[in-house]
Amino acid sequence: MSKGNRQLLRRAIELARLAREHGNHPFGALLVDAKGNVVLEAENTVRTDKDVTAHAETNLMRLATARFDRDFLGRCTLYTSTEPCAMCAGALVHARIKRLVYGADDPKAGAVHSVMQVLNDSRLNHHMEVRAGVLAGRSAELLQAFFRKRR
Repeated sequence: MSKGNRQLLRRAIELARLAREHGNHPFGALLVDAKGNVVLEAENTVRTDKDVTAHAETNLMRLATARFDRDFLGRCTLYTSTEPCAMCAGALVHARIKRLVYGADDPKAGAVHSVMQVLNDSRLNHHMEVRAGVLAGRSAELLQAFFRKRR
């Protein structure tokens, strides 16, 4: 695992913490260009926006597709604190993101490999590189603490 992956995942986890502080579920994501520059960041805003589709990854894809073309996105890496759900994984496929790096698996809703395999399905015409489990312990800790507090 490269130092860059860990550093960028730390930022996604920090965005997840900010989402929690803002009253939302703790999920954060960022988009990195081919040169390694962070070009966009987003956090989950489901509660504050009263929008069930306002996950960190979909918020990021809305910003990204409004600002960049598919050729640019096809060279980008998306870093996210937790394994994307089916909706978010679908958005990544449609945006043609090149690579996904995420922290913790989501055994209840993960759509990369935990519950479903939306990414890299052989029937799709777009496939992306996936690096899972980067700083998984930190990501899982944040999520578990959030849900323990809600109970």
